[in-house]
Amino acid sequence: MDFGDLQKLAVLSPFELKDALIQVASESDRMMLNAGRGNPNFLATTPRHGFFQFGRFAMAESERSFVYMDGVGGFPQRAGIEARFEIFTTANAGQPGTRFIAAAVSYVRDQLGLSAGDFIYEMCEAILGCNYPVPDRMLRMSEIIVGQYIHQEMIGLHPFVGRFDMYAVEGGTAAMTYLFNSLRENGLLEPGDTIALGMPIFTPYIEIPQLNDYQLIETPIDAPPENNWQFTRQELQKLLDPKVKAFFLCNPSNPPSVKLSDEVLEIIADIVRQRPDLIILTDDVYGTFADDFKSLFAICPHNTILVYSFSKYFGATGWRMGVVATHEDNILDRQIAALPEARRQELDKRYCSIATAPRQLKFIDRLVADSRTVALNHTAGLSTPVQAQMVMFSLFCLMDEPQSYKKAMKRIVLRRKEALYRELGLPLPVDPNSVSYYHLLDMQDIATQLYGAQFGEWILTRLQPNEALFRIAQETSIVLLPGRGFGGTHASGRVSLANLNEYDYANIGRALRRMAQEFFELFEKEVAGGAVKKAAVARRAPRK
Repeated sequence: MDFGDLQKLAVLSPFELKDALIQVASESDRMMLNAGRGNPNFLATTPRHGFFQFGRFAMAESERSFVYMDGVGGFPQRAGIEARFEIFTTANAGQPGTRFIAAAVSYVRDQLGLSAGDFIYEMCEAILGCNYPVPDRMLRMSEIIVGQYIHQEMIGLHPFVGRFDMYAVEGGTAAMTYLFNSLRENGLLEPGDTIALGMPIFTPYIEIPQLNDYQLIETPIDAPPENNWQFTRQELQKLLDPKVKAFFLCNPSNPPSVKLSDEVLEIIADIVRQRPDLIILTDDVYGTFADDFKSLFAICPHNTILVYSFSKYFGATGWRMGVVATHEDNILDRQIAALPEARRQELDKRYCSIATAPRQLKFIDRLVADSRTVALNHTAGLSTPVQAQMVMFSLFCLMDEPQSYKKAMKRIVLRRKEALYRELGLPLPVDPNSVSYYHLLDMQDIATQLYGAQFGEWILTRLQPNEALFRIAQETSIVLLPGRGFGGTHASGRVSLANLNEYDYANIGRALRRMAQEFFELFEKEVAGGAVKKAAVARRAPRK
């Protein structure tokens, strides 16, 4: 390809640049390996079997009504539904998923202390999709059950006082879209305000604030690779500046996939004690791949908005399911209540059609209304079948006391990383805070480890921005995403460890090593040849 076009391509989002890389990688007869996108090639089967078995029961419940009409059913009937469910699970005991849904109902009743009949009825109505989401923020029992899962995975055993509210949304992307909009609409972020971004970070967090819709000023809080991708105390001190209204970050980070250490969590907690007005948005999509994970939502609950998606951990990107959570007592509601009277009157007018006392609306309920442009609040809410599958996923993990599924997921991605480094011929990086969903391959670091520091410095002078990625795509048919597109400071490529098979990552490691060797041979000719010429000139020069 013409590498003169790379300057133009460098301004693209890494996800748009990916299309150009795929085109280049597909031009040869080799099989194209797309290690760029994070869509996993594994998924949780047991809760899906449970969803479909529950669907069979829900259909049987519907067909109890209007029997005299072909192809027409009615709403499930609450009376006697628990007994009919027991008959169904007994009759279908050998079918995949039946044992799971029977155990799920038992868990809901015996461990969570909820009504088994109410749960079965809510799941039937949800799976059938025969009614609007009511409550619109999240179905009543679904919020309780998913809340238990979020508490287990995001908070764990960390002390947590009070309750939190959740809004079920169409994945983490919808959560981001809705949150940016509602923070602006409710005067929490205004054009010209400064927000801090924990770098590296998922690219849209960098791009959205720059849009004309928001016009926010971005302050990077860098987590450098030489500090094991952890924020330094010095960088975090930037958050003490009162001009910084909010701090947005991914934890574990994207793309390094490293969770915040306990030390960093405590530094941030101390900063919040000094800056009780600081808003934090933590995107913890990959937290479930980590052991003993603690979200900032656990550490600073009153200041933190939690975003979580089920997409990656359960292999459910097509379901579009996630949640936004806020503590019942939070800084968002307090800051809205403290807005100037004129601004509060504007907000009264905005929300007066959905509440007789608009000023009592929580931020999270404003978020729901704003997601449907307020006027369509009465039809807001995530698709109920999606909520039902979300509940199945949550119960699957709540009942998995040995954490067998978590161990399997961690084992899959770790084996792939091991295969990559084995064929690259380098030792596997060891970091107890790494969750290994993605990995950043630093071009200079790899070159230095393989052939020395001089070669590492030389190769950077020979490669334009993203040129290494296009050469890799052209010469090996492997697609990686640019690390700099995620706010990284080094020339690097993001490889997803989730979406290819183990032997593919071995091929990637082998191809990268081969390309490094070819560059090293060129380096030897240029550098060693230049040294020989200099020596010859020196020998021919007359002595003074």
